[in-house]
Amino acid sequence: MSEIWLGYYGDDFSGSADVMEVLAQAGVPTVLFLAPPTEAQLARFPDVRAIGIAGIARSLRTAAMEAELRPAFESLRRLAPLVHYKICSTFDSSPEIGSIGRAIDIGRVVLGTRVVPVVVGAPALGRYCVFGNLFARSGGGSPIYRLDRHPTMAAHPVTPMDEADLTQHLARQTSAEIALLNALVLDHAATVRFNDLVAAGAEIIMIDTLYERHMPIIGELIASLAERDLTRFVVGSSGVEYALTARWRAIGVLPALRAVCPAKAASPVVVVSGSCSPVTAAQIRAAAESGFRCVALQPEEWLEGNLAGATEQTLKALKAGESVIVHAATGPDDPRIAEANEKLTRSGRCAERNALLGDVLARLLSAAINAGVRRCAVAGGDTSGHVARTLGIESLEFIAPLAPGSPLCRARFHDTTKPDLEICFKGGQVGRPDFFQKLARGTA
Repeated sequence: MSEIWLGYYGDDFSGSADVMEVLAQAGVPTVLFLAPPTEAQLARFPDVRAIGIAGIARSLRTAAMEAELRPAFESLRRLAPLVHYKICSTFDSSPEIGSIGRAIDIGRVVLGTRVVPVVVGAPALGRYCVFGNLFARSGGGSPIYRLDRHPTMAAHPVTPMDEADLTQHLARQTSAEIALLNALVLDHAATVRFNDLVAAGAEIIMIDTLYERHMPIIGELIASLAERDLTRFVVGSSGVEYALTARWRAIGVLPALRAVCPAKAASPVVVVSGSCSPVTAAQIRAAAESGFRCVALQPEEWLEGNLAGATEQTLKALKAGESVIVHAATGPDDPRIAEANEKLTRSGRCAERNALLGDVLARLLSAAINAGVRRCAVAGGDTSGHVARTLGIESLEFIAPLAPGSPLCRARFHDTTKPDLEICFKGGQVGRPDFFQKLARGTA
């Protein structure tokens, strides 16, 4: 295997950290950058085996994706034998926003790839793909929903999922030939059937994922394509990394057991949230009941950048030793969502929603950091990338797990005079109700 085993681009920030967590805990040293890394930046990480670029493609209009993705794919092509376009495990996308089909089209050209495996299911995260249909939990311990009946994704404010069949959903976004490798053949004839699909001219192969035992099988299918030079490109959730690391363990490249990395307690902590998820809403309520100060950010404040009141409340609470959550919504039914969307529509700025909110949340977080906070979290995948870029973060490394898909990370800044920061980028669907308390108390 080459010095760098894998390169990946994450289409949102919290999902990019998810991949880093899977790889790091499996024993693969991984660094996540916010832009294609320079040689000087890479030289600071001589032992790295996987390189990520945390992006924002999920929140971009389709016409803007080429300018974002081409340089990232070109950089990763020079560094790694296999490139992963990491998507959310709930397949957030549409023909107009965050088009996965458009990303595949760009990647196939840049990376010179004929066949693109797509792996969306990740049983460890409560994501299952069966006969092409995606099923997902809504937070830890919840029931499993078909995606078009999922309480969050079916009513997502930007990319609502009205189709659970991913082959149908993806066909709206690309003209490439799509085939399905279903769960029935994974245990018995996966390689033969997979090769049949390749030989028949499939350009995209969606792979069902139902059980943990399927992961090394899927990893072998991906690796076999790469070894035959049929692909340098794979698309999917962190299920791709669960599959690849399972295969690497099976062939003895990685240790059999995962590393356990605890985190110490830290207080006070600050959370900024742009998430509309009911999972995050339950976590905010639980944190408030445990003593966190909650600051409700109103649409007129973040749309106009008027942060004086929210900043004053945050800093006052921190001075009193209280942890703080600043939130723009508490669940999909929060009237602030409709109010903000109405104002954005009236002003013709709907496409700027995530950037506007992300900039405001970053400014609030920056004020807290300047006041001495050294551990924080950002909730909401669509705004996380904007927050990280505005803060001036250069790279992230894994510290410890908090919930599958949203680890605690060490952030390094472009401004090397700034001390390192402990930060978690939490996806909207991730974690149990006590997630933010766990952020503060640690896992040691």
